[in-house]
Amino acid sequence: MTNQHRGQLPAIGPMLQDMERCEECGFEYDQSAFSMAAGRIRAGSAVLAAALTGSQADAATRRQPGRWSPLEYACHVRDMLLVQRERLLAARRLDRPVCEPMGRDERVELDGYAEQDPADVARQLRDAAQLFASDLDRLNPAGWDRAVIYTYPHRAERSLRWLAVHTVHEVTHHLLDVQRQLTG
Repeated sequence: MTNQHRGQLPAIGPMLQDMERCEECGFEYDQSAFSMAAGRIRAGSAVLAAALTGSQADAATRRQPGRWSPLEYACHVRDMLLVQRERLLAARRLDRPVCEPMGRDERVELDGYAEQDPADVARQLRDAAQLFASDLDRLNPAGWDRAVIYTYPHRAERSLRWLAVHTVHEVTHHLLDVQRQLTG
């Protein structure tokens, strides 16, 4: 059974193999843009929060089998930002900590994403973006060079520059997922 048939997100696959470009959303992995990551994360999360609460469409309804609802995507982005923040903080105090998988598919049911209040999620999403982005803003040049061991899609050492750019991709990609659903 594929991930889509189990209600999980489709595998990202080729995009993360070489970390250059996401074919689905067009995001370019440019690690030299790390210094803009905090602002882009704040802005993208604010747009996602506004889309979640500003639409007349039902944010909790899945439009397609195997695709999360806009509310579920927003919950995922909120939780992903909090997990990425913990990974960044671990990298600041430990030598090359391992980033264990966050359990993205399991969280949908375990945390009841579809039953959460969109206004609460929008507020939490903005807060999570602010927390993570503020920690990015506090990094000095040596801090950006700190590394984590990222385990998806394959185990690899990644700098905090990469972590920041990857997080921008996550926000950008899932904002597009939500916008596609809410605009039909």
